[in-house]
Amino acid sequence: MLSAPRVVELSLFLGYQLVNYGTMKTKDIRILLVDDEPDILEIVSYNLSSEGYTVFTAKNGVEGVAKAKKKKPHLIILDVMMPEMDGIEACEILRNTPELEDSIITFLTARGEDYSQVAGFDAGADDYITKPIKPKVLVSKVKALLRRLKEEKKETEDIVKVGNIIINREEYKIINNGEEIVLPRKEFELLSLLTSKPSKVFKREVILDKVWGNEVVVGGRTIDVHIRKLRGKIGDDHFKTVKGVGYKFVL
Repeated sequence: MLSAPRVVELSLFLGYQLVNYGTMKTKDIRILLVDDEPDILEIVSYNLSSEGYTVFTAKNGVEGVAKAKKKKPHLIILDVMMPEMDGIEACEILRNTPELEDSIITFLTARGEDYSQVAGFDAGADDYITKPIKPKVLVSKVKALLRRLKEEKKETEDIVKVGNIIINREEYKIINNGEEIVLPRKEFELLSLLTSKPSKVFKREVILDKVWGNEVVVGGRTIDVHIRKLRGKIGDDHFKTVKGVGYKFVL
């Protein structure tokens, strides 16, 4: 592990601004970081460890898969381009490993092309983060992803609170910032699906299956129209489009 001065030096070299986040009581949260660049492993693990998380590292996809099966991390952060086994292949294997089905997977990579992001989501990733990224922003994204660990426990509850939004599934009622909002059935079910796992990207085909099922969907832009209506009623900032993939709800 690098010393604090060395991490500061690397932070400046990589264009980062090092922030002292203090220590949080999160030792029970396990994070696996898989990257073939030693400097990235050091600086990212340093910042996440400073937040109190228990962090494990691996230098390629093969080692990452083996360590994931052993440690069963809550969150796995993968690079795309790695020796022996790249991140896409590793993600596919992880997603097909039963004991890791609840693990959250995100890519952290310099590959920002649309086709690379689509490949990542197709492999089963929940999110895709591009480098370079400041430690403070990365930690915020990690916290947002980890909120799913709490939200997933609420999926079967009739009344769920997500940020300032209260969703009453039994009465098909929405309360946003204390104001009751009446939504048509499909808009309600779409919002309920997206908020079930904040920050998770839901593919368009999954949304169609979960919300519309075997019903006939008129036009290929049905989801887009419903998202636009939800943005107007709930707030534009909560709904993010992932080009070529689908949508996600953010707090």
